[in-house]
Amino acid sequence: MIHRVEEAIAHYELAVVAGVQAAAEEPRAREARYDAATRRIVVDLTNGCTFIFPADRGQGLEGASDTALAEVEVLPGGEGLHWEALDADLGVPQLIAGIFGSKLWMRELGRRGGSATSDSKAAAVRENGKKGGRPRKAG
Repeated sequence: MIHRVEEAIAHYELAVVAGVQAAAEEPRAREARYDAATRRIVVDLTNGCTFIFPADRGQGLEGASDTALAEVEVLPGGEGLHWEALDADLGVPQLIAGIFGSKLWMRELGRRGGSATSDSKAAAVRENGKKGGRPRKAG
């Protein structure tokens, strides 16, 4: 029994050290708020920086009401953001790395972005068409 207690204490001490190290190295949220005028989430970090992202990019936040988005909470330790009414959670280090949700969610964001139209994209398609269109894949 003594061996298990000593082992548990050793694991606890390692976890505390790892937590302190992560808090010093990883970005953590100090405060978060929703800016309804721009539909963006503003996250003030413990290192003095501010990170801002469009609410509709976050998994679980797309199309949410201003009222629901305004209820953003910083999770203990500043590692994440939580919206109770939306049952949505986003990790701060992941957000800063440009990861706004699961792999499936990110794939869908990329698909939507790739299908977006713009004047420059339309012009590029026309020019490519004059050259015979998209080259066939070698196979």
